[in-house]
Amino acid sequence: MTDDTPIPEEVDLAEIEAFIEQEQFEALKAERDEYRDKFMRALADSENSRKRAERDRREAEQYGSTRLARDLLPVYDNLKRALAAVTDEHRTGYDALIEGVDLTLRELTNVMTKHGVKPISPAVGDTFDPQLHQAMFEAPMPGTKAGQIIQVMTEGFLLHDRLLRPAQVGVSSGAAA
Repeated sequence: MTDDTPIPEEVDLAEIEAFIEQEQFEALKAERDEYRDKFMRALADSENSRKRAERDRREAEQYGSTRLARDLLPVYDNLKRALAAVTDEHRTGYDALIEGVDLTLRELTNVMTKHGVKPISPAVGDTFDPQLHQAMFEAPMPGTKAGQIIQVMTEGFLLHDRLLRPAQVGVSSGAAA
């Protein structure tokens, strides 16, 4: 052997033990950091799940009755039509029946309002809003501008801030030529 490297006569066991302890310490620190990262991710996932569950609960509470509300709208429409069809000659002798239908309509309206169902009642001359109205026809009408409501067929309804049913309207295409 021509290597000039000196061969130690004594091996320092304390240095070897310190080196091994340092490597173990570094490995433990790396493992600790990995577990800390996993813990923080799990904590964030848990918080996101909690927030999502809370949002879903609020939406279910607020909008869970959507199907029932939609199913009640034809009842509302029919009661309004029944009252609109009553003439003065029908009132004679049927006052109690007409009053009962009117009270039923008012009670249905009160219950719907209590649960966040609000009517959309456009008037003739209002501007057509595609977010709230459904155009059933378009026709030229003297004395109107394009986009004005010229007839209201049925009221629309909102459930809190969501559209349940758009108001069905006729819209002017402008003045007749």
